[in-house]
Amino acid sequence: MATDALKSQVGAKWQESFHRLNGDALGISGLMSFSEAWEISMQYLHPRDINTVGADADGRLYGPAFNLIVQCRKLPTLLESFLDDMRKNFHLIENEISQYMALYELEKSPEQLQSLVARLMEWYKAWAPPTELGPTLSTAYTLNFQTRLFSSLPPSFAHGFKELCTSLLAPSENGSSEDGTLTIQRWDPNARAHTGLWKIFEALGLIDRYESVIASVGYEFIEDHVLKNCTGEWAKPMMDDLRMWMTNNVVPWMVHIYAREAATPEEAKSMLQGVGSRFDFHINKTLCDLRTKEIFDIIIDYPDSAGALLDLRDCLQRVDQRENLVKTLRKANRKRLLHPGAETKLILQQYVATIKCLRIVDPPGVLLFKVADPIRRYLRERPDTIRSIVANLVGDDDSGDSLVDENEPIQPLQQPELEDYSDPNWEPEPIDAGPEFRTNKPSDVISTLVSIYDSKDLFVKELQVLLAQRLLAITKDNSDRVERERRNIEILKIRFGEAALQVCEVMLKDMTDSKRIDGHVQSQKNSVLHPTIISRHFWPALESSDMVMPGQFQTLQEGYAHEFTVFKPDKKLKWLPHLGTVQLEVELEDRTLKVDVPPLEAAFIELFSQKTVWTLEELIAAVGSVARSAALKALSTWVDYGVLKEDPENTFILLERAEEGGSGTRERDPSRLAADVPENPPLMNVQEQQAEQMRVYWKFIEGMLTNLGTLPLDRIQTMLKFAPGYDRSIEQLAAFMEAARREGLVVVRDGIWRLNK
Repeated sequence: MATDALKSQVGAKWQESFHRLNGDALGISGLMSFSEAWEISMQYLHPRDINTVGADADGRLYGPAFNLIVQCRKLPTLLESFLDDMRKNFHLIENEISQYMALYELEKSPEQLQSLVARLMEWYKAWAPPTELGPTLSTAYTLNFQTRLFSSLPPSFAHGFKELCTSLLAPSENGSSEDGTLTIQRWDPNARAHTGLWKIFEALGLIDRYESVIASVGYEFIEDHVLKNCTGEWAKPMMDDLRMWMTNNVVPWMVHIYAREAATPEEAKSMLQGVGSRFDFHINKTLCDLRTKEIFDIIIDYPDSAGALLDLRDCLQRVDQRENLVKTLRKANRKRLLHPGAETKLILQQYVATIKCLRIVDPPGVLLFKVADPIRRYLRERPDTIRSIVANLVGDDDSGDSLVDENEPIQPLQQPELEDYSDPNWEPEPIDAGPEFRTNKPSDVISTLVSIYDSKDLFVKELQVLLAQRLLAITKDNSDRVERERRNIEILKIRFGEAALQVCEVMLKDMTDSKRIDGHVQSQKNSVLHPTIISRHFWPALESSDMVMPGQFQTLQEGYAHEFTVFKPDKKLKWLPHLGTVQLEVELEDRTLKVDVPPLEAAFIELFSQKTVWTLEELIAAVGSVARSAALKALSTWVDYGVLKEDPENTFILLERAEEGGSGTRERDPSRLAADVPENPPLMNVQEQQAEQMRVYWKFIEGMLTNLGTLPLDRIQTMLKFAPGYDRSIEQLAAFMEAARREGLVVVRDGIWRLNK
C-alpha cells in the first residue's frame, strides 16, 4: 500500500502537469486544446512518402499548435515521437537507395550517384521540421537523419561517391583548345550548379563523412597531372609550374570543400592554409617519387637534366624520402651498372656523373657517401680501373667522354682532413649520416677517383706503365708526341706532386737523349736502324724474349752497337728485338712489296733469302725460342700477302712469282694488319708486376711456414716487412695467400696458415 506521503507527492505532480496542460481554462477545455494541437503537430511532422503525398498542409493550422506545445514544455516529447516515426518510415528512403545503387552497379555511371544524392536531399527537406521550432529540433533531426542514412548506404557507395567527385574535377569533355587538346575545367566558387551540389553534400553530411575519399580524389588528380607532364621532362624545374597549375585548377575545387563557409577571400585563404599545405606536400611527394624512379636516367642525361635535380633537391627538403632515394639508386646501379657486361670506363663516367648530380641534390654529401660506396668497392675489384682513370688523365681515352671537366681548375690531390672543432663556421654532421661518414670540403673529381684506393702510388705506377707504352710507340713520323707527353706530365705534377713523377721525367729525358744519340751515330755511320735507347732501371719491366734477328738485321744491330760503344764507352746496348716495327721492301721476281711488319715477321722473311723452303720447326730454331702460335701468326701474314705458300702443312715455300688466281693478287685486310702491329709495346701492367714480385716473396713465406709450422696472417705480414722492398698491405697479402690456397700450396684453418704437405 502507498503511504500518505507518496500519495501526496503523486497528487502534487498530477496537479502540476494538469495545470501546465490545461492552463487557466475552465474544466478540461485547455487539456482538449492541447490534445488537438498535439494531433495537428504529429500529423504535420509525420514522415510521409514523397512519392504519394499531396500538397503541404496549411501552415496556419500547425503554427498555433506548435506554439501551444512549446508553451506546455512538451517539445522534447514531440521530438522523441517524431524521431521514432522517422525510424519506422526510413525504409522508404532505404528502398530508393537500393534502386539507385542497383542502377549504378549496372551502368557504372556517376550520374546515378548524383541523382541519388539529389533524391536524398528531397527526402531530407521533406521530412525536416520547420525552423520555427528552433535549432534544437533541427539539429537533432539532422544528426538522426545522417546517422540512419550512413548506416543504410552500401559499401559500394564510397567508390561511387569517389567517382562522382572525380568527375567534378576531371577535364571537361566539351571544352577543348584550338589544337584539339582537352582543357581543364576552371571552377568558379560562385558557379550555381557546383555550389548547389557541394551544399547538398554538406547538408547530408557527406563531406565530413567521406573527407578522406574527397582528399584522395584531389591527390590522384595531382598525381595524374604530375606523371603526364613531368615524366621525362628534366631540362627545367617543374615545381613552380605545378604550384601555379594547382592554384588555377585545384584550389577553386578545394574552396567548395574546405572553405565553403568563407565570406571573403582572406577568410577562404586562412581556412585553406592547413589543407593547402597537405596538398602542396603531396605535390612534392609525387614529384619526388617520380624523380627517384628516374634518377638513374637523370644521372645519365646530366647536365641536360639539371632541372630535375633542382626539383629533387627542393622536394627532399619537404619530404623525407632520402633513404628511398639511396635504396632506389643503389638497386639501379646493381642492376644496370655494376655487372661484368659494363665497361670500366662507362662505370667511371656514371660514377663521375653521380658525384656531380648528388652534390646538387645534397651538398653535405651524405647521399653520395651512401650511394658511392658499392660503386667504389666494385671499381676497386676491377683490374683495369686504374688504367682507365690514368688513360683519361693523359688524354689517351679515344671515346671522347672525358671524366674531367675542361673548365674545372687543375689542383693537387686533396687528402682527407681532420675536423677543426675550433672553426667558428664548423657545422655538425647531418642527422642521417652514418658512423663512417666524414664531412670534408668537396674535392675535385680526380681526387675522388684516386681516393677509391688507399694510396696514390698505384696510380703513379700505372701512369709510368702507360707513359712507357706511349713513348715506345712513337715513331720518327710522330716524334712531336714527346713534347705532348711532356706537357701532360707537367699538368699531372700539379695533381700528384714533383717527387711522384720523377721516374716519368727520366723516361722523357731518355727519349730526348735517345734521339740525340741516334743523331750522333747516324753522323758517324749512316744506318737504317733507329732504336729507342732507355735506362733499364727507370722504366717499367718489359716482357723478355730469346728472339734473335738473323742475317742483315743482326749485322745492322752489331754495327749500331759498335758506334754506340765508341760514343758511350761506359755503357752497353741490350737489344729487345721482339719490340718495334720494321719497314720492309720485299723484292721478288715479278713484284715489289712495301710493308710495315713486326720484327718476327721481318726475321722470317729474311730467312727465306737464304733458301726458299723452310719447315716451321726450322724457322723457330733459326730465330730463337718463340711461341709456336706466334710463329704461325707471323707466317700467316706473308701467306696473306701471297709471298709464302704453306704446302704441305707446316712447310712454307717462297713464291718468287705470284700464282695465277692465287693469293698473290689479294690485298691484305687492314684490320688484320693493325692486329699484327701492336699499338702498345708489351709491358707488364701494375697487377702483373705485383704478382711477379709476390712470387719472389713466396720463398720467404715458404721458409717461415717450413721453420715455424703454422702462422696467422698478421704474423706473416710482420715478418715480411723485413724483406727488402716489401710494401704490400695485409689485404693484398690475404689475396695472395688465398690464391696460393687455391693452387694447393697452403691450407688455412681458423685463420692459421700452414704448408700443404
